[in-house]
Amino acid sequence: MTPILFYGVPEGCSFGSIVALEWTGAPYRLCRVDMPGVVSSAAYRPVNPVGETPSLMLPDGRVMSESMAILNHIAARSVGKGFGFDPKSEKFDRLNQMLAFLNTGFFNAFSPLWHTVEHELEPQAKEALRAYGIAKVEKAHAHLEKLLGGRQWLLGDEKSFADAYFAGIARWNDFHQAVDRKKFANLDALYERLQEDPAVRFAWAIEHGEDAKTAGQFLGHVSLEEALGEIRQAA
Repeated sequence: MTPILFYGVPEGCSFGSIVALEWTGAPYRLCRVDMPGVVSSAAYRPVNPVGETPSLMLPDGRVMSESMAILNHIAARSVGKGFGFDPKSEKFDRLNQMLAFLNTGFFNAFSPLWHTVEHELEPQAKEALRAYGIAKVEKAHAHLEKLLGGRQWLLGDEKSFADAYFAGIARWNDFHQAVDRKKFANLDALYERLQEDPAVRFAWAIEHGEDAKTAGQFLGHVSLEEALGEIRQAA
């Protein structure tokens, strides 16, 4: 079976996994999952009991979740294409270090801001939580600017899956109008550079339901019902 990536809309962090699949040129399909309705429903639970995206159905029918795990899985199968690294290499360590920061530091910084959008709060509580979130986002941007260290890409001279994951999270700043990204020159330059990448443009078009031209081997969408059928068949 061809792998299926379950991606969340709108603004899902699964965006980075779509970009990664496009970069590798490996064949894959997509299953669109609306948030928060479908992703938290009983229908999606056989895919991911936690009710989150992304999830990736593998050719043998197994399903794995969590962006870091999925990106590392794809990278391990893309060593010859420059996106995966020997587990004993410095680049392997740096990729995992950067993915870990993006997941725990950068991603998590936006959590208070998402909470203000997804939950009904008293005005004063919402204002306080938003202020707290903005401070966390500001701090995370400053840390990432230091980690970037003037390099063109997060790991150095070549793009990696850390950049793909970054592309999906960094755009949340625009959604929440949190900080002025231009205050962080290297980070802003990386973000703008990624906006010109064909895979990033493809992922954005896919999310927004617009015409999307694959630069990889995207084989089309499947419904959740169809994907669940394939999972049951493989079990």
